[in-house]
Amino acid sequence: MRGSSRAASAVVRDALEGVLQGGGDRAALADDLFAVTSVIDGNASLRRALADPSGDGGAKGALAERLFGGKVGAAASGLVATAAAQRWADERDLTDTLEAAGVASLLAQAEADGRIDAVEDELFRFERIVAGDAELRDTLSSRNTDASGKAGLVRTLLEGKANAETTRLAVQAVQAPRGRRLDRVLEAYLQQAATRRQQRTALVTVATPLTEQQAARLTSQLESMYSSAVKLQVVIDPQVLGGIRVQVGDEVMDGTISRRIDHARRHVTGS
Repeated sequence: MRGSSRAASAVVRDALEGVLQGGGDRAALADDLFAVTSVIDGNASLRRALADPSGDGGAKGALAERLFGGKVGAAASGLVATAAAQRWADERDLTDTLEAAGVASLLAQAEADGRIDAVEDELFRFERIVAGDAELRDTLSSRNTDASGKAGLVRTLLEGKANAETTRLAVQAVQAPRGRRLDRVLEAYLQQAATRRQQRTALVTVATPLTEQQAARLTSQLESMYSSAVKLQVVIDPQVLGGIRVQVGDEVMDGTISRRIDHARRHVTGS
């Protein structure tokens, strides 16, 4: 996000935290925010009216209240009005922020109940299952597949195996990817979870599982490097042959044998 949108998003996040601290039904708040995001995304005229950087903030906020007041909960309509009253550099930034607020509401519930670690792990496992099954990935990503059908499939896959927040986030990801690839949506949700827990996530790819000692040593090294808590998400991939590949955000440290073989091949062939 550019300058004005970053400031606007920060105002909405602060307002959301105030709402979350007041209690209430956080799952219902998330559903309301997701629904409003969908409505605004689907109506270009409305999106322009609410996100117009030259428009009067008070007037835009009042418009949002008129449109959504009584149709969603008071907490959600208040947050939408607050968002509309801000100055956005890009229309998309408004709906991105509202969607993120819905995700944050669900994560806050999981955090309050002491299961945010589990939700993060479940979302990660779901993303890996989808990534590893081409037929499932195509079904859940296809624009030709009915949204309710995709949601039903996700619920069937996760029933009895995941927390309510995990299932709701997975359903949201397949129902409303908002022009993004499914894996990118899930990665964004996982990043929000890591940020909420004030820690970084390291995607670790190895040929065989790490021992407890190896995992502890790697965690300690990464936490020393980044001066913050680090959570390992381990992916087993026999194709790496040996060694380890670690990705933290956009930074990749690749010490796998396959990487070294590929480097040697390029050196020999000059390609």
